[in-house]
Amino acid sequence: MRTEEKLNLTMLCDFYELTMGNGYFQAGLQDRITYFDVFFRNVPDNGGFAVCAGLEQLVRYIQDLHFDEEDIAFLRDKHLFSEEFLDYLRNFRFTGDIWAVPEGTPIFPREPVVTVRAPAIQAQLIETFTLLTINHQSLIATKANRIVRAAQGRTVLEFGSRRAQGTDGAISGARAAYIGGCAGTACTISDQLYGVPAGGTMAHSWVQMFDSQYEAFKTYCEIYPHNATLLVDTYNVLKSGVPDAIRAFNEVLKPRGITKCGIRLDSGDMAYLTQEARKMLDAAGWTECQISASNSLDEYIIQDLLLQGAKIDVFGVGERMITARSEPVFGGVYKLAAVEDAAGNIIPKIKVSENLDKITIPHFKKTYRIFDSATGKAEADYLTVWDETVDESAPLELFDPRATWKRKTYTNFTAKPLQVPVFQGGKLVYRLPALSEIQAYCRAQVDTLWDTVKRFENPHTYYVDLSQRLFDIKQDLLRQSR
Repeated sequence: MRTEEKLNLTMLCDFYELTMGNGYFQAGLQDRITYFDVFFRNVPDNGGFAVCAGLEQLVRYIQDLHFDEEDIAFLRDKHLFSEEFLDYLRNFRFTGDIWAVPEGTPIFPREPVVTVRAPAIQAQLIETFTLLTINHQSLIATKANRIVRAAQGRTVLEFGSRRAQGTDGAISGARAAYIGGCAGTACTISDQLYGVPAGGTMAHSWVQMFDSQYEAFKTYCEIYPHNATLLVDTYNVLKSGVPDAIRAFNEVLKPRGITKCGIRLDSGDMAYLTQEARKMLDAAGWTECQISASNSLDEYIIQDLLLQGAKIDVFGVGERMITARSEPVFGGVYKLAAVEDAAGNIIPKIKVSENLDKITIPHFKKTYRIFDSATGKAEADYLTVWDETVDESAPLELFDPRATWKRKTYTNFTAKPLQVPVFQGGKLVYRLPALSEIQAYCRAQVDTLWDTVKRFENPHTYYVDLSQRLFDIKQDLLRQSR
């Protein structure tokens, strides 16, 4: 089951992609081979890195690209498109090549995350959905990873469906949060569609439905003895909530030899209340009872709670993760980097701006991640022209393209290409990994980053450097644009 099966998303495009497509067709440029890069300019929350996600949804979209007759009729009624172009769309399919960074990989500003090589109309048409899926899921995966790291090994669950920005925001958002490190979700359909483990216990309304809080707790324990997590803050956490929970555990779980259970708090002073609750539970012999906390949490609140000695085993994080509330836009862009002439030669293209961040890096490129062989840590990313190789047996000098006097030479290193082939000639050549594989890969790749890069505040800048050849090409194009 896939959400895409319910709707043909080919028309989920900016209208200018169709008007330009018609223009390319009328100008005889429909077969001109183009190269587009997806990249972003700034890490959300001023962090040191982002986490790539959303590739699987891009693959499914590319595989299903087609125009229905009702789409053709709709476009004809606009009186903007030639019949020849509409006939072209009737037989449309993607025949190009796509390279991408695998999901779960740490990524950095200005480096290609996805590269598309395809005829002009095809490459232009997929711009919106490509950005939509990569931007959204990379944003949520990045935020989730920050929150999971703040929890310092404690379980983090995604609780945000009811506050998400639309249905797909909830569904694919839960998927992205799992990639970022969450252990599960409250969103049932994300489990059904993608295998994100779904779970949950009770709301305050369960407690309010019964004549007493104790009766509510006891009944729940009887129905779900192996999944008994009780919400203890409907009335008073320490005076009645925790005592009633302990009583229910004693009367229902203890005779069955069950020691696994939990309580959850959704309000109040979490640091103080969880410390006191932990004392009460331990004194009653329920040392294995886990304490869960929710209520508008994010990485900074979790970090502060732990610094204050909060006794929390599980964090349920909702709106501030699923909406990336602190910075809800990833900002990835889709820019032309090169075209091919009639002889197949690659001609680099550049976008120039007075805003230095908006000047693009031209050409069909390859991205290498440079690892220190002694430590296994990632040191920098290295962009080259597509046909350049890195000789690991020779010293490699890297320089900051914005301050060329900043240089460093590596002698004991390995260079790993970041992007992998996904489509070749319109055919899928990439094995889509299971979601659990992506999560484990993300965890391992984040571990290759130095702690200084992973700081929440003022992280160390991780450099994305250009080869001398690529740097010279960019400078030549900038001079020609004057």
